Amino acid sequence: MARTATPKTTPSPHAALLAAVGLDGPKLVGCSDGHAWSASGPERALRTPVDGSALATVREASVADVDAAVAGLAQAFQAWRLVPAPKRGDLVRLWGERLRAMKDPLGRLVSLEMGKSLQEGLGEVQEMIDICDFAVGLSRTVGGKTLPSERPEHRMMEQWHPLGVVGVISAFNFPVAVYAWNAAVALVCGNTVLWKPSEKAPLSAIAVQRVLEGLAREQGHPGIVALACGGAEVGKAIADDARIALVSATGSTRMGKSVGVAVAARMGRSILELGGNNAIVVGPSADPGLALRAVLFGAVGTAGQRCTSTRRLFLHRSIAAAFRAKLVAAYKQVRVGDPLDPANQMGPLIDEAAVATFTKAVAQAKKEGGKILFGGGTLPKLGSCYVEPTLVQVDNAAKFPLAAEETFAPILYLFEYGAFEDAVAAHNAVRQGLSSALFTSDMREAERFLSAAGSDCGIANINLGTSGAEIGGAFGGEKETGGGRESGSDSWKQYMRRQTNTVNYGTTLPLAQGIKFDV
Repeated sequence: MARTATPKTTPSPHAALLAAVGLDGPKLVGCSDGHAWSASGPERALRTPVDGSALATVREASVADVDAAVAGLAQAFQAWRLVPAPKRGDLVRLWGERLRAMKDPLGRLVSLEMGKSLQEGLGEVQEMIDICDFAVGLSRTVGGKTLPSERPEHRMMEQWHPLGVVGVISAFNFPVAVYAWNAAVALVCGNTVLWKPSEKAPLSAIAVQRVLEGLAREQGHPGIVALACGGAEVGKAIADDARIALVSATGSTRMGKSVGVAVAARMGRSILELGGNNAIVVGPSADPGLALRAVLFGAVGTAGQRCTSTRRLFLHRSIAAAFRAKLVAAYKQVRVGDPLDPANQMGPLIDEAAVATFTKAVAQAKKEGGKILFGGGTLPKLGSCYVEPTLVQVDNAAKFPLAAEETFAPILYLFEYGAFEDAVAAHNAVRQGLSSALFTSDMREAERFLSAAGSDCGIANINLGTSGAEIGGAFGGEKETGGGRESGSDSWKQYMRRQTNTVNYGTTLPLAQGIKFDV
């Protein structure tokens, strides 16, 4: 009887890089409950947008896998919440050290998987390291206030306790950093964490999960983190699960509305970091060199695929012509190509669907009366996912509704203004409210932009672009950007529940409001 030949598995051309971050073999499992890797969902074949070459195949989680992972996390929480916060911080400290050791290969994988430049890929891993450092410090400072009691011989205070299981849904544009923003803080607060990465970029997530999960086992805390790769059905299962106390979701406004409604319906908590339609205002007294650099990076960095990317530019009429000329000249110098080549500044969009969205937006911009100052086309010689960074001049903002939409691509719309109040009004006249910036040397303009009558965004900067927030500041926006804050400042409070305590150390029982209720 003839033997059946075993099919040969073609090795990935990126096998060495995958192995360097602990991903061995062309077929990977994208689900772990913190103890074992097992998935019963469909397989997804992944290709890099850099050149279309194969990366790996990932077996995704099923809804049943998510259910099992949440059950395990809920059980692990019972012990993890009792571990002293500084000890929890020590685990996060070790995570940061491991990330430092693998920064180069992990940064390269991030760039390869989603198409951002190598500098940005390495920078994303550095953000993870930075938030670990922040969270370690936080683990020794989390606490409440002692408050004055109106009753004699009483002490009143606040305490903060862990919530339970935290679900993190992250997006493709920052495949690992946003998870770390949430997970590092959530873990030192005493929560267990379930991560659903973008189905478009799961490999970096699998690598990071293996590191953190291994550390948790080494430190005697297995099962406190879990991973569930997959599509919308996995995200829906997380949003619907009443055992998950908090869902932190990053993505489109459409996705966020769905998650927010589902979580609210079961009285859960959510942090939603959704669409951005960020703008820079350049005043007549601005330093043009400073503003030019910020606009260029804000609009072109990550190929316009940051939630904080600059999408609208308001130029004062007195400087508009000169600034436009310099901006067009700068765009001509932008090097587009393989993002792993340090000489290039802009890589591809995430996939061909994103290219189609870009092309549609350019066509619509022309239809609405926009003038293409630079770009507007695709770059098929580089690959199927490359486009030109694009500048569109708009003369009549009232007849250009496209500018009110977020197109996740390197398209920048240019407007002119006369009065500062008009610029602020136009700046705020969109449904999103994430990041904003004003370039000026006028102190009055600067203070007005930061006042209650100024920018309506969660982030407002002076002489600094819209992109590149620091981990020490709470990150998030208003309006359809979703609300809630991640990362720094006092955002840790969202991952904990507040409890007010009063201790009576006297021998009498004074009642509230002086009520007499003698027995």
